[in-house]
Amino acid sequence: MPDSRQQPPPAPDQGTLVLCGARLTDGRTVDVRLGGGRIEAVGTAGALARAGAPRVDLRGYLLLPAPAEPHAHGDTCLTAELPGPPSATPEEIERRVTEATLLQLGHGATAVRAQVRIGDVQGLGALEAVLQARRSLRGLAELTTVAMPRLLTGVAGADGLAMLRDAVKMGADVVGGCPDLDPDPIGYVEAVLEVAAEQGCPVDLHTDAADSARLSRLAAMAGGLRPGVALGPCAALARLPAETAHRVADRLAAAGIAVVCLPQGGCAGTDRRGTAPVRLLRAAGVRVAAGSGALRDLANPVGRGDPLEAAYLLASVHGMRPADAYDTVSASARAVLGLPEVRVEAGFPAELLAVRGDQLAGALSLAYSRIVVHRGRVVARTSAVREYCNSAAEAEPGLPRQGRKRLS
Repeated sequence: MPDSRQQPPPAPDQGTLVLCGARLTDGRTVDVRLGGGRIEAVGTAGALARAGAPRVDLRGYLLLPAPAEPHAHGDTCLTAELPGPPSATPEEIERRVTEATLLQLGHGATAVRAQVRIGDVQGLGALEAVLQARRSLRGLAELTTVAMPRLLTGVAGADGLAMLRDAVKMGADVVGGCPDLDPDPIGYVEAVLEVAAEQGCPVDLHTDAADSARLSRLAAMAGGLRPGVALGPCAALARLPAETAHRVADRLAAAGIAVVCLPQGGCAGTDRRGTAPVRLLRAAGVRVAAGSGALRDLANPVGRGDPLEAAYLLASVHGMRPADAYDTVSASARAVLGLPEVRVEAGFPAELLAVRGDQLAGALSLAYSRIVVHRGRVVARTSAVREYCNSAAEAEPGLPRQGRKRLS
């Protein structure tokens, strides 16, 4: 069976596209020419337009590297309002995952990592459904999968370990799971790391991180593993004594382990809500990414799956600078996913998000209208128009209105 973990072939070349009049975070207004899935050139406004070349008018928009979603739950998404237990048929899971990924793409996330449970009565059915959704979404968004067995230790865990290896052969990109749910959490981690080393896969472990000694031991075991280890949501780190939390953060940093926090709420497998201490972790040198977690399932019936909301919450609730908050959902999230860096500069991948606004802080606050670029072409647009009714004071007709410009 071919290994579907390999990156899919590039989408057909869409030709040249020019993004006109976009504002960058450094205040410049520029044209950006895209071609072959990359940024070909960045020049002053009006300098790169070519006769007959397709263009998108981005006047009034802030142009940013596109976000990525490092922690979604593909097999449970969009189930909160269903009557009775959600259907676990492959066809229904594929439909929900496709819808959820497109929803997140509309928010700006051109890459999504989905946690998928394997074993129990479903076996590998849910994983196969998510892999099929990935194939159908090629060219629109990059969907990768984390195989999550329930048990990996003891007699009961033998089947889970065999199924984890089968999941990687089937095409799972990442090995992971929730060691907190296994009777032997350290043994669970050892099994995951063993399979990851065998297969050359990244590791993504779902943990609340309530046990500091266990977390320190995990850091010692996983330190230096390539292509990388991520933990999340680690909300209990914020409830540890300050001295203990600092010590754990230092060990995670030394081991090169990333933390994926969930500022929008909890998700399945965690006992309590909360957000990891992002400023403490970053100060220690830990790479911190932010994910969405539950997307309208029983763990969070109102989950939005919006990376800009995650950045907004980190800025407004946790005191991060807007640029640092956006980094957690863009550059750091892409790094956790093993994706190449994106900058609005020539030579970088054309994975971009245009948000109506002049500055990043305002964009995070009022990110209504968005244009999403994946592999050099526009794949999603969201337009918002705000209107106000006529004032009783006819002498003052000029009430503000958020207009909508025509995008060619």
